[in-house]
Amino acid sequence: MLPPYKLASRENKPDNTVIKVGDCLIGGGNPVVIAGPCAVEDEEMLVKLACRLKRMGVQVLRGGAYKPRTSPYSFQGLGADGLRILAEAGRAAGMPVITELTDVRCLSEVCRYTHIIQIGSRNMQNFELLKEVGRVGYPVMLKRGLSATLEEWLLAAEYILAEGNPEVILCERGVRGFETYTRNTFDINAVAAVKNLSHLPLIADPSHGTGRRELVLPVARAALAAGADGLMLEVHPAPETALSDGPQSLLPGELAAFMEELRGAGAVLHYSRVSA
Repeated sequence: MLPPYKLASRENKPDNTVIKVGDCLIGGGNPVVIAGPCAVEDEEMLVKLACRLKRMGVQVLRGGAYKPRTSPYSFQGLGADGLRILAEAGRAAGMPVITELTDVRCLSEVCRYTHIIQIGSRNMQNFELLKEVGRVGYPVMLKRGLSATLEEWLLAAEYILAEGNPEVILCERGVRGFETYTRNTFDINAVAAVKNLSHLPLIADPSHGTGRRELVLPVARAALAAGADGLMLEVHPAPETALSDGPQSLLPGELAAFMEELRGAGAVLHYSRVSA
């Protein structure tokens, strides 16, 4: 008997789904690294950073143009200008880009400038938004909600799949717990469990999962060991002046060292793929 998330379940599709974005294969057996600043702030800075990330081996550039913030007084992103800057940085570096869609009215513009649509944790159960991204032929990264169970998360993915879009990428970004030292509690259990339950590729976001720069890379290593298909990491050349999420942003040099570690780890980080 199939679980309620019929299309997303491994019973329905035993083989892993692999999503091709540019030259990047997400779920193809080698860890993918998505990196960039939390928010698009400045064109010159982002182009320089993107080119540096590309040289490190980063495969996808991230950056937020529309930023849903808890406080209405926090930086909300550059909007359409941010999309254009992100696209230009991606072109300059030769990388596909990902950004968050927060409003269905911006869908066509986001599709115009980016290669992967991100649905953030706050919108995981925005079912009308999920249906709309299910009707476009773009890969969608669906982040787990702040307090979502695994079944709720996979059922949210089901909304996208049921509309005919098979290119869904899951993203574990931590859940809300009682601990206040970290921003969220990164759920390593979820990484291993979802790779058993679903054929969809899964990316880990230890930047939001911890909220603390010194914890990001240790948790990234743990996520890969648990079976994650890749990582989404926030990087900023000057985190102390970042307009969004500076405390959890890696310095470029820290990421460069980690990328070298990934290349050198070889067989150690070539995690086993789960199959039914």
